[in-house]
Amino acid sequence: MASGKVLSALRALRQPLSPLLLLLLLGPWAAAGHAGKYSREKNEPAPPSKREPAAEFRMEKLNQLWEKAQRLNLPPLKLSDLHTDLKIQERDEFKWKKLKAEGLDEDGEEEARLVRSLSVILAKYGLDGRKDSRVVSSNFIDHGADDNSLEDPRLEKLWHKAKTSGKFSSEELDKLWRELQHHKEKVQEYHVLLEALGRTGESHENAIGPVDVSGVQAEALASRHAELKDRLRNIGQGFDRLRRVSHQGYGAETEFMEPRVVDLWDMAKSANFTEKELESFREELKHFEVKIEKHNHYQKQLEISHQKLKHVESFGDQEHITRNKERYAMLEEKTKELGYKVKKHMQDLSSRVSRARHNEL
Repeated sequence: MASGKVLSALRALRQPLSPLLLLLLLGPWAAAGHAGKYSREKNEPAPPSKREPAAEFRMEKLNQLWEKAQRLNLPPLKLSDLHTDLKIQERDEFKWKKLKAEGLDEDGEEEARLVRSLSVILAKYGLDGRKDSRVVSSNFIDHGADDNSLEDPRLEKLWHKAKTSGKFSSEELDKLWRELQHHKEKVQEYHVLLEALGRTGESHENAIGPVDVSGVQAEALASRHAELKDRLRNIGQGFDRLRRVSHQGYGAETEFMEPRVVDLWDMAKSANFTEKELESFREELKHFEVKIEKHNHYQKQLEISHQKLKHVESFGDQEHITRNKERYAMLEEKTKELGYKVKKHMQDLSSRVSRARHNEL
């Protein structure tokens, strides 16, 4: 009887099974293997992937410099200034790439200028890997009697004389300090550019065999020498003025307060501007100075916020820490934004004065 049931079952297996019956017989293995697009795994949303934070810059090499600066724990004001310089560098490099694609930088002068500009940034912020690199501390709050960050005995002597002369108000001493720091940075940039130009000259001198320097390249090299000569003359004139101010004080005729604006105005007066153009430039410098003062204000607030945040992190509760971090982030972003606008405006004004002076020559 049992054997008859078995034979009946075997004969039944010879008939083709319907897909539904086959699925029921195979059970969960078939369901797992044929789940396809109707499975739970396919239809349930996947857990959100962790998004990478957006890069600060579009160019990878600039992102690497930015990350290196953060690892070095540069002061917040210095980081803000670096961010501005890198943004300007990035903008100029993208402009150059467009020029190159159009076949317009045949002599390579613009490319060389960008290399020099990046060299200045690396040296200015101690990112060039040199052990003797000294980063300028942009601290608007403290410049006491023992401060030797001017790093130049001549400038330190002028500063000491001014502080002990009794001819300066507190506000005027702040102004003079900024002027001395600005002069120091101009000297540093000059030396970096001089070194970069020296490396170019050495590459020609040390080349094996004759070096074919075209007329265009020779003209570009002469232009770089002229730029350095112009910078050196400007540095000399600036120091003479600082020496005069430190001895005599600021006179009533002082028109501008910010060092960069004072520099631009001095250069504009000796440029080939008409009387009407000079007056227009003076008015634009007044607006520019207001923009710089606004940036300076946010820099001071950022420094204060940074110090307060460090204090709160040591002693405050989580609510206070969060609130101070949010304020610091807001000030940091605003300072970066204003810094970029100031730097861009400075470049535009400098270019106008430079063109007018060269037209005169």
